[in-house]
Amino acid sequence: MSSLWRGRLLAFVGVILVAFSLRSAVASLSPILAEIDADLGVASWVAGLIGAAPPVCFAVFGLLTPALERRFGLQRLAVGAMVVAAIALLGRSLAPDAVTLLAATTVLFAAISIGNVVLPPLIKTYFPDRVGTMTSIYSTMLAVAAFVPPLVAVPIADAAGWRLSLGLWSVFAFLAIIPWVTVLVRSRAAAGVAADGVEVAEPAPRALARMLRLPTAWAIAVTFAVSASSVYASFAWLPVILVDIAGVSHGAAGALLALFGGMGLPWSILVPLVITRWRRLGVVYAVAFTAGILAVAGLLIAPGSAVVLWVVLLGTPQMLFPAALVLMQLRARTHEGTVALSGFAQSVGYAVAAIFPIAFAVLHEATGEWAAPILMIGVLMIATIPAGIVASRPSTVEDEWERHHGPWR
Repeated sequence: MSSLWRGRLLAFVGVILVAFSLRSAVASLSPILAEIDADLGVASWVAGLIGAAPPVCFAVFGLLTPALERRFGLQRLAVGAMVVAAIALLGRSLAPDAVTLLAATTVLFAAISIGNVVLPPLIKTYFPDRVGTMTSIYSTMLAVAAFVPPLVAVPIADAAGWRLSLGLWSVFAFLAIIPWVTVLVRSRAAAGVAADGVEVAEPAPRALARMLRLPTAWAIAVTFAVSASSVYASFAWLPVILVDIAGVSHGAAGALLALFGGMGLPWSILVPLVITRWRRLGVVYAVAFTAGILAVAGLLIAPGSAVVLWVVLLGTPQMLFPAALVLMQLRARTHEGTVALSGFAQSVGYAVAAIFPIAFAVLHEATGEWAAPILMIGVLMIATIPAGIVASRPSTVEDEWERHHGPWR
């Protein structure tokens, strides 16, 4: 581990703290929304907008982040995102009314969106020799940060009030600022060299627009979309579906949803290592596709016979999330290519994820049953076949551009 840390401990700590702050900020609100509603009177339309804000902000600011990165630089943008996130987290806990709560939450998710995009390029910049290890640590922290806040938010709110429960997560965001500010202070920007001796290439314009014409970029975007869409749809509708078609109790449905969410943790640890050390990217896609299709078939044919198995299988395609994070770094060889690929893939993925739960509701309302929405997940899984074929090619987006459109710069 010393070789991982040597000369870049600040960057290591910074990645960990930013990763935890990104997901804990999202996961800490919904468990105590009832307590907030009792105090502020959160209208249903406000609650709906708060629920829709994450994927919408992630999609919009994923497209804007590459331009912001060219203007301010990767490290400065990371610092700025965490400063805004920390202030918004604190402001959200002090909100005097529901509209202010919504405004603070929207600003918070905009900052988180920028952090989502810049973290993969930061890992590639500071840990080019440890992409798999660092992505495993990063994605594991995201999974932990999604799991811990729901466990402690309600007990803290019951003991000390919802404002403390909501505001304490700002501490991690403020702490995340410290290592990156220190990195900036030490940075030899005038020489084009970042702290710890890491070279930072001068950004090239129009890299994001080029992603639209590159199959590899689309393959990674589809990979991200499959994972994000199945997760958002499942968190929105899986308990209701299981109660209706499998006959489980509401308590059991909640426990099964927790099982589904927990499936992301082992894959966050294993998948980056499988891809970078063992070079088995195709296996990841094959397992995700097979598990997803089997889950759909089980829920349609015999939903009550092995409901735990179907939920485990449905949670297995979450392995595509850390796979996409790794590919954002492996399938780009330049700094600007990595930023553009990260922004493009996450924007497309979260845009699809924002639509998917709504499509579930529309189909269910139109048909009066859950078969059509469940089949949607099967269609989604089929998209992993072409995405996996293209993403498995050992080529970067820069190579792809140069083969068909001339020099990258």
